[in-house]
Amino acid sequence: MGFFEIYKRGQGKYTRIVSFAGAMVIGLFGVSSLSETLSMHAPYIHFGVPFVLLLALAVLMFWLVTRPSNVDFLVATEGEMKKVSWSNKKEIIGSTKVVIITTFVVAFMLFGVDTIFAYIFKNVIPIAGD
Repeated sequence: MGFFEIYKRGQGKYTRIVSFAGAMVIGLFGVSSLSETLSMHAPYIHFGVPFVLLLALAVLMFWLVTRPSNVDFLVATEGEMKKVSWSNKKEIIGSTKVVIITTFVVAFMLFGVDTIFAYIFKNVIPIAGD
């Protein structure tokens, strides 16, 4: 299999694209930061080094998303994601409300327990040396 051949061309297409795009977005943030760091250097260093690194990342990611072992994993992942039963909007809103309310209830309970312990340790239990 040659470098530019795509293994199982029609399978796992979206997973491959999203994996490649995600790595490139992270790479863009990285080379942007590197470019700012190199801003005091000559333009061919300031822009050239980040460009070469981004190009190398693109080649590496293309190679990774076309390797047979990785492709088999990505194809299996996409197949499993199609089997997932996704919640509808009403269920998500209801679950979010339960989580937010529970978080506030637990926060208030912890605040109450903390206040009680603070009172006990300040007023009831004498501290050595006082």
